[in-house]
Amino acid sequence: MGLVTDELDEDDHGMPGMRDRDRRLLEFARGMRKDATDAERKMWGILRSRTLAGWKWRRQYPVGGFILDFYCVKAGVVVELDGGQHGEERQREYDRERTRRLEELGMEVMRFWDHDVLRQPDVVAETIYRRLEEKCAGK
Repeated sequence: MGLVTDELDEDDHGMPGMRDRDRRLLEFARGMRKDATDAERKMWGILRSRTLAGWKWRRQYPVGGFILDFYCVKAGVVVELDGGQHGEERQREYDRERTRRLEELGMEVMRFWDHDVLRQPDVVAETIYRRLEEKCAGK
């Protein structure tokens, strides 16, 4: 149980993984992958199999007690998709705290509304691509 930071995942090109190994969280993540929303399925179609400029992504990836919608381990970028409930104040406060905690782990969080992913997937993909390229230019 707990956060594993010293273990290397062969698919991550030697980058330390931070996958949470809590069994309950892993089972929940597995269930979320099976019951993806329309927006999550659309986004996975954009990110999977290194189709976005060769970047490897994971979906429903458990880290630090949270399940990340999409995570590029090598770049340290998290993509979160938000439905209508994320507009409510209580949920916005939770999202801010969650983002803060993920940033403390060295991750960058990008948030997109579900309706933007469904209506303008090319714009969302381009936004993610540009951010990844900016991060790589700085390394």
